[in-house]
Amino acid sequence: MAKTVCKVLGLVLLLLGVAGFAAPTLLGLNLNPAHNVVHLVAGVLALYFGFAGSLSGARGFCLVFGLIHLALGLFGIVMGDAASNRLWLVGPLKLAVADHGLNLVLGAVFLAAGLFTKK
Repeated sequence: MAKTVCKVLGLVLLLLGVAGFAAPTLLGLNLNPAHNVVHLVAGVLALYFGFAGSLSGARGFCLVFGLIHLALGLFGIVMGDAASNRLWLVGPLKLAVADHGLNLVLGAVFLAAGLFTKK
């Protein structure tokens, strides 16, 4: 399951990273160049673990990235500025409600794949 999730979400992240350069407000997301690069790197890493990595490597990637994305989503909702659409500045990244939702979904799917993949 982890390898399949890495393949599918890796492709999604890669496409999101590329599309963000042409449409920086795609689906209500704040896709500045730094955010796009993060998506591109995450997509390439996920695709690597999905296609070339070992099952345990893909499982570990899913667990780590799942926790990271869940944390980003939760922190964004809690720490984001309510007066500014829950906007949360993380270095060069600007994360708003749509970004928090995407991070929560990605986190849940990656984490589930990591937890439910047998060794």
